[in-house]
Amino acid sequence: MNADGTVSWRQLATEATQRLAAAGNDNAEIEARRMVEEASGSEGTQYWLGLDDLVTVGGVARFDRLLERRLTGEPLQYVLGRWGFRTLDLMVDRRVLIPRPETETVVEHALERLDRLGRPAATVVDLGTGSGAIALSIAAEREDVEVWAVDRSADALAVARANLGGLGRDATRVRIVEGSWFDPLPDELRGRFDLVVSNPPYVAPDDPLPAQVADWEPVDALVPGPTGLEALEEICAEAPGWLAPGGWLVVEIGETQGGAAEALARAAGMVEIEVRPDLAGRPRALIARRRP
Repeated sequence: MNADGTVSWRQLATEATQRLAAAGNDNAEIEARRMVEEASGSEGTQYWLGLDDLVTVGGVARFDRLLERRLTGEPLQYVLGRWGFRTLDLMVDRRVLIPRPETETVVEHALERLDRLGRPAATVVDLGTGSGAIALSIAAEREDVEVWAVDRSADALAVARANLGGLGRDATRVRIVEGSWFDPLPDELRGRFDLVVSNPPYVAPDDPLPAQVADWEPVDALVPGPTGLEALEEICAEAPGWLAPGGWLVVEIGETQGGAAEALARAAGMVEIEVRPDLAGRPRALIARRRP
């Protein structure tokens, strides 16, 4: 093959679709397109306009690396190295969980509660921030909000900081700190947070997980302990001491944990407790309030 190429992006997309489908991939055509977009640098209308362009040797090599990684079972999000979440295009790799639509609905519930407070300026903490998906979305979608992003994983925070760099002016309102849950927060913030939000680990060790999750995503971000409730227990117990009067707690939970989550919030003395569904109708977010 010469530098001008002898194969088109369309041919590569067709081959990839066939190989992915043969491997049992139900979204073969969509995933092939995503890999062509990543390797070619052309998206949207430019993708369609460039399908019959010839590919350079380097372009073929880039595409082949992406395809081979996907065929080994590596999640597409890690293969691409980025994934969309609400308004953001986030860098993701094996140091962090893959951002999911379920968590987008958690952000929606959190923003609704923040708006309900009607305060001209608000302070928010995202516990276990990972890639920064929740914290950065709140900062990007609401003005005059100071956001703290906490994670005990230095590797995860390296990803969050990389994503923070792409937030533009809104990045000045985000603080990233390393530590477990509330531990690294300045003591003067006790009783001042208008919103505590989190997507903590909530999977029990014996819960069945797809191989694409169990084999690739960071286990510490999935499994908190023997019951799957350990992180939720700690967050619910400590949140009232960090929330301002009338402040909200919004936490992502497993679909079988609604009753246990409500009981933990009740035991912590919180009010207006409810569990809200995700887009598929499954219980997904614990919402509770510190007494005004």
